[in-house]
This record gives sequence, structure tokens and C-alpha cells, in this order.
Amino acid sequence: MRWFTFSSIALGAASAEYITNSWQTQDFKTLVTFGDSYTDENRLGYFINHNGSAPPVGVDLGVSYKASTGGLVWPRYASIYANSTLYNYAVSGAVCSNQITPRTFAAINAPFPDILGYELPAYLADSKYVSPNGTAFFTGTPDTTVYAIWIGTNDVGNNAFLTDSQVAGKVLTDYVDCVYDVVDGLYASGARYFVLLNLAPLNLVPQYATPAQGGLNSSQFFTDKQNFSGGNITEISYRMLETVDTVNGIYQYRTPFETRVNNTWPGANIANFDVNALITDMYAHPAEYLNGTAPLNTTGYVIGAGNISRSDRDSFLWYDELHPSEQLDRVVAREFVGVLGGESKWAKYW
Repeated sequence: MRWFTFSSIALGAASAEYITNSWQTQDFKTLVTFGDSYTDENRLGYFINHNGSAPPVGVDLGVSYKASTGGLVWPRYASIYANSTLYNYAVSGAVCSNQITPRTFAAINAPFPDILGYELPAYLADSKYVSPNGTAFFTGTPDTTVYAIWIGTNDVGNNAFLTDSQVAGKVLTDYVDCVYDVVDGLYASGARYFVLLNLAPLNLVPQYATPAQGGLNSSQFFTDKQNFSGGNITEISYRMLETVDTVNGIYQYRTPFETRVNNTWPGANIANFDVNALITDMYAHPAEYLNGTAPLNTTGYVIGAGNISRSDRDSFLWYDELHPSEQLDRVVAREFVGVLGGESKWAKYW
């Protein structure tokens, strides 16, 4: 837990306007990402296929064409749109720290690898690795690399905070502290550009939605849902809404405080990407974002729709009970590139 001392604080549009001049999409040649299944391509798959062992240092795991979206995930699209090199350290099932919300994965007989304990150290090791022939694995530089962190879907979900399964005494602020601890670690290694993506509107995904919004009594990722809140899925959805809104409210004020008051990372540039507002807008105005050949669908999901064509998939907001569709991820990637341009309506810059 960080401790703050307030003397004076003035956090307004002027601060955001000041920093945007240093963000230019074409300047970012490298993208480094951390997170969970919303971001992972195939890193968890490596753990599964190698008896729980992590990928060796300096190994490129390549592209996955069937990730959590059923196709490419947003960081791959973002790297394509921005013509940048992607280093993706996200692991499906991950939380920020297993010291707060550990979740055991039977396939590797261990907790899912987390950001603070695995993903960050894996990046740091790769960033220093030089092959026997003298070639550096990591080619980014502080001025041309942006680091993106999108974590929390599992931290605040079932088998974690939603079901009171966190380590005894741990609270939501511990999870948020962890995210900023990751920034600390990256900054110490030389990183200077960061994008923090807030929590998605998890109360809208079929796994956590209300019955009126297509909420499910159980799902493949929450099989014991009926054991909580007396099986009242509306109550579960409202609790998720409250949790997401609380955490995102902390993000909204924590970043400007760290950068403008505490001056925690001198010379750093941080953008808060309000992906929650973006996805909520997609939910409310699907015709502006979805472009498939089937009727637009914001409450159902691709794998629950039976045998549908590839083009039909782009009519859905969700791929399965918990994960975004590929079309949703294309939009997130497009807007992420807009964030890198320094003038996104979905972002604030510090």
C-alpha cells in the first residue's frame, strides 16, 4: 500500500493537454503488453504443453489465429495497425499478483502465472537477452516503446474478489496497487511510455450480466455460480458493476496523482485508456461498431449461436460467455492506436 501526503493538487485539462504533444503514433515502433486472456495469444498454451514450464528466455511465441476471441486479439491487431513489433507477455487466467488473488489451474497444477510474479520478470529477462550470435532479442528503446497493461477481469471475478476468494485481508486497493507496482518495475528498467486500460464493463458480459441482459445461470468459467448470492444472478451482476465502477474510479484519480503530485516517475508519460466507456458505447450503439452479416447481437455470444459463418461473427460483441469478440478487439485495437496518437477521446494523458 502506498502512502500519500497531500499539500496541493490541481489536476485538470491543462495537464492532459501538456502531455499529448509527446504522443505520436508513428514514433512507437514497439508494443509490449501484459494481461490475461483478453490480451494473451498463446503463452498459457505453452505452459500447458510443457508441463507447466515457462517459455525459455528469448523465444518468440508467434501469432495465434485462435485466441480468446476465436481469432486474433487486440494487441496483434494494434501492432498491425501501428506497424509496430509486438512483445506479448499476457497469460490467460492471469491476475496482477498471486499474493492477492491466486487461482489454481489444474492443467499445470499451480496458480496461473501472474503479472508481478511471472510476466514482468519474463519481459525483464527477455529485454536483456542476447543470443549466442550477438543478436538482441528485444529491439525497443525507451523513446519508441509503449507498454500496455490490461488486467483485472480475473482479479475481480469469480474465484477471486467477486466470491470473496482473495487472500485473507486483501482488498481491492491491493489489486490496484499491484498494477502501479508493475509500472514501477517497468519504469526502473527504462520504460517511459505507458497505457493503462481500465476494467471492461464485466457486468455486461453473459457470465455476469443480469437476466434481462442475457445473463447466464452458470458458464464454463463459473460452473458453481448458483452457489453464490443464493443463485441470484442479478445480485451478482450488480456486485460486479459496483466493483468495476469502484476500481475504475480509483484508476481515474490514481494516475494523475502519481504523475503530477507525487512525481513518482519523472519523465514518464501515461495514458489512461477508458476501454470501459468504449465497450459500453459499443453495447449501447452496436450499429456504429459491429459489421457482421447476422443481426447485431450484444447479449448473446458467438460460440453459443451454433454453426455460423465467419462474417456472421462480426455481428457479436462477445465470443463466449466471458471474452470479447474479434470485432470488439479490432475496435479496441483501432482506438488503442488512436490513444498512441495523443488525441483520443477515450483517453486522458499525464
